[in-house]
Amino acid sequence: MSNPRRNALGRGLSALLENAATDITTTESKPVNSISEVPISQVEANPFQPRTDFKEEELNELAESIKVHGVIQPITVRKIGFDRYQLISGERRTRASRIAGLEKIPAYIRLADDQGMLEMALIENIQRENLNAMEVALSYKRLMDECKLNQEELGDRVGKNRSTVNNYMRLLKLPDNIQAALRDDKISMGHARAIINIDNADEQQYLFNEMVLKDLSVRQVEALVREASERAKQDQSLIEDEKPKSKKVSKLPLSEVVTEFQKLLTDKFGNKVKITNDEKGKGNITIPFKSEADLNKILDMLS
Repeated sequence: MSNPRRNALGRGLSALLENAATDITTTESKPVNSISEVPISQVEANPFQPRTDFKEEELNELAESIKVHGVIQPITVRKIGFDRYQLISGERRTRASRIAGLEKIPAYIRLADDQGMLEMALIENIQRENLNAMEVALSYKRLMDECKLNQEELGDRVGKNRSTVNNYMRLLKLPDNIQAALRDDKISMGHARAIINIDNADEQQYLFNEMVLKDLSVRQVEALVREASERAKQDQSLIEDEKPKSKKVSKLPLSEVVTEFQKLLTDKFGNKVKITNDEKGKGNITIPFKSEADLNKILDMLS
């Protein structure tokens, strides 16, 4: 049977809010499953917030808009105690509201355990916030690691196909300085995807330095990657050519004399003896044994 909560996650936060729990006592000041004006001082940060980079200029712009128009889209919080709330989504709006000097902020109040909150916070941010590629990749990784999802299940949750999820996950294999450049918008997702097709870390660093120094386009980087791949194939081919070739010994059919001798040895040792020989008359005699006692018996007979 499918899990209703997990199916809801695949449809976004709104579906989750429709099924929010309503068992908080009415003695508390703000009821669950409602939109209320909540004092910003009572709203705590989300410990599962996947976004780490909030640009000051953008926050100030949003704060100015809030001063004029107010908060258009309510934030979402979970109730964690009497007049205590924790953010599920809306960190930018909350920060900008504080800058704007607001004392209260409209909030949709709901219940959620830590696991549910983690899934909601990550998915909500991935779907609705302008996360950079590295933040998306790290959010995907957290969903897979902490919510025990595979790439296909993750794709269902966030509305992406498996190849898109895989492209983001591969970014985490890049060297740290290249990941930082992608995080800081110094290179694009296309640049990073091109570089990651190179297996050699030194080659990746070289291409990255060339890209940044010469301000190369994605197509130019892809062309360099193809050239690097061709060089790697040629180098590997040269290595294979330089390896000493093992000489293959052509085995000849046994003569009647050797065949008779092989049968004689088989009868003598009680094990199937095998003889091989080549065109030069060289060969091997193989005497198999089934146990250490069997080996000792053969050795006694040879001695």
